Amino acid sequence: MSETIDTIKQQIAENSILLYMKGTPQLPQCGFSAQAVQALMGCGERFAFVNILDNPDIRAELPKHANWPTFPQLWINGELVGGCDIIVEMYQNGELQPMVKNAAASAESESEEGSA
Repeated sequence: MSETIDTIKQQIAENSILLYMKGTPQLPQCGFSAQAVQALMGCGERFAFVNILDNPDIRAELPKHANWPTFPQLWINGELVGGCDIIVEMYQNGELQPMVKNAAASAESESEEGSA
């Protein structure tokens, strides 16, 4: 298995809410990434991101690993949620907020256990 796939798996495992996107949340480099960031920010929890434009290996390998061809990709608790259309639709119908809140809460309790 490639080093890049190992990196991707580690990123997904270490971040309960992870967005693979073009650009950064402060400066998205495509409209789809911007929409995904807006929906996530609307949930009110912190999330990790990987700028695939700065990581061409991840940009090339993640679609094969995820079996999902496009970006952005939202991962919550190690599971691929989907891309922009799915993220925005879930946000609009109220499904995304509880998923994000639960993932953030479980990550927080794990980090508190680790520091105890």
